[in-house]
Amino acid sequence: MTVLLIAEDDEDIAALLLRMFRKTPFTVSRARDGAEALEVIMEAPPDVLLTDIGMPRMDGWELIRAVRAGDRSAEIPIAVISGQLHPGDPRAGSNGVCALLTKPCPNEQVLNAVERLATLGRHSHTTTVTACQELHLIPQ
Repeated sequence: MTVLLIAEDDEDIAALLLRMFRKTPFTVSRARDGAEALEVIMEAPPDVLLTDIGMPRMDGWELIRAVRAGDRSAEIPIAVISGQLHPGDPRAGSNGVCALLTKPCPNEQVLNAVERLATLGRHSHTTTVTACQELHLIPQ
């Protein structure tokens, strides 16, 4: 079974995301901030990470950089869902983000992005994000 970790500090949004994935074949867990998410990832890396950007203790960018720096976690597909970004934000590609979703985001778009990343699986982000770009989940 594919494991999805959702890092989201807002209780209402987290509840919506958890409910959305309840009817999918994913095993879903949730972290309340970036620091908690990193602890989970270091213990048992998920197959896909869906993270917010604005979170306490460790924001999404710090989490993404830490994940990309980890030996066991560097190749995890990462989707960002945030109301603080705009489509085409250059930080997404430069930080190894595979999918950029802006809040509010239609459920189908979130599900589609996570499913496509799960299918793509682990992949390198050290030199290029071509695999992610080919899925048309981030701007080219």
